[in-house]
Amino acid sequence: MKLALTGIVAAATLAMAGTGYAQDYPFRDITTAVVWGAGGGTDTINRMIMAEMEKELPVSINVINQTGGVAGSNGMVYVMNQPDDGYTLVGLSESNVTAAVQGGWDKKFDYWYPFIVGGSPDLISVGKDSPYNTLQELVDAAKADPGSIPAAASGAGSIHHLNLLAIEKGADASFKFVPYKGSAPGQEAALAGEVALVVTSLAEQAPLILGGELKPLATLTPEKAMIGDMEIPSAFDIYDGLDAYLPLKQAIGFAVHNSAPDDVKAALGAAFEKAIAGETVAKWAADNYYDVGGQYGEEAQKLFSGLESNFAYTLQDLGNAKVDPASLGIEKP
Repeated sequence: MKLALTGIVAAATLAMAGTGYAQDYPFRDITTAVVWGAGGGTDTINRMIMAEMEKELPVSINVINQTGGVAGSNGMVYVMNQPDDGYTLVGLSESNVTAAVQGGWDKKFDYWYPFIVGGSPDLISVGKDSPYNTLQELVDAAKADPGSIPAAASGAGSIHHLNLLAIEKGADASFKFVPYKGSAPGQEAALAGEVALVVTSLAEQAPLILGGELKPLATLTPEKAMIGDMEIPSAFDIYDGLDAYLPLKQAIGFAVHNSAPDDVKAALGAAFEKAIAGETVAKWAADNYYDVGGQYGEEAQKLFSGLESNFAYTLQDLGNAKVDPASLGIEKP
């Protein structure tokens, strides 16, 4: 009888342990693999939001960088190949929605269950010693010698690359695109004179602009921008045709496998909601020229689906899509 009772207690204990295992996510540290380089916008945002989410979770979140591939595909493939148990997240941005049409991988973006922290408008800027003081001067030089002026805009298929392509199309100019593994190395290349111009976000460029290292020529949105007491004009005021391709907006954050268990999504969602509503995030966004998003799950998937359609068919229209978006099941916007 005693042996039987012991067996029942042991079985009950195992059952409770099994139940606890399912309910207690996370019970070990989480890793977030950022697909773009250290120091760029996606990396910076992920390190900030993960630090805030850690405060709401019983574990640490370690941020690493898995760069390279087409439109950040190396990092996405890396996380895709990890278990969908919520212990490996992918730090990504709107630029990753072009990976499939550029041949980086063969999946639609709904493979992910995303969380959007926010974004910042893109600028086209030059180094402090550049002879160009206006966007018109830069474009005129590009027209005079097509393909001769090197331009940095992160990796192929990034939002910065798409914005560069849109400027070329709208202004009827041609630059020499030089891809880098993220915004930070692209900006460093502009500072070093390796490239004549760089297209990255206001948030990423702000310290360099305020420090006098970069000269901003124009925003790539219909709105002008203010940084310090400096007004940055809009490229839309110069070229009428830009509204056919721009603006293309950022959506930076992270994601878990869409196939992850519901309790994983719920735990991450609860921590994300508390973090995004906190004073730290609000102050960080204001100080760093970001607009806060806060969407996640189905709402964020819907936003990314729209970005995927717009970006994929924009690339196709600009002649830079290697794969027909329709063949991937991406609907035309």
